[in-house]
Amino acid sequence: ALQALKRKKKYEKQLSQIDGTLSTIEFQREALENSHTNTEVFKNMGYAAQAMKKVHENMDLDKIDSLMDDVTEQQAVAQEISEAISNRVGFGDEFDEDELMAELEELEQEELNKKMTDVRLPSVPSTSLPTRPKYFSSTTPSPSQHGSGFVASSRKKVEDDDDMKQLAAWAS
Repeated sequence: ALQALKRKKKYEKQLSQIDGTLSTIEFQREALENSHTNTEVFKNMGYAAQAMKKVHENMDLDKIDSLMDDVTEQQAVAQEISEAISNRVGFGDEFDEDELMAELEELEQEELNKKMTDVRLPSVPSTSLPTRPKYFSSTTPSPSQHGSGFVASSRKKVEDDDDMKQLAAWAS
């Protein structure tokens, strides 16, 4: 049994060494893959730099600036031409717009004044205001049932008369 325990410990130690070795190999494999990827990226960046140099060989920064200035200048000329074409020629250019607006407002005011003088207001009647109609309570029979001429309570009549006097005084 002691011999089996010694072998077990020996195998566990070997297993630990093999596991460490495998981990180291895995780390080295990943490092090699990263190095290969970095090398490919570096080569492609070099190719891109060479291609950009070839493209830019015939380009001069001063020429580009000059070309952009020419484009800007031609756009300004085109804008001026467009503005010149769109301006009205002939009638109306010699008049001041503020003066024309003032004259228009004056003419409108004259027309309004003329309309106001032609307005005829109705005459005010000289007769007194009609009396207020009498209201019937829900318990009082309506005039259509028992004839006409029902009179509201005396208190209500006095209030109505007072209200009508105040209204007549206010209207005159």
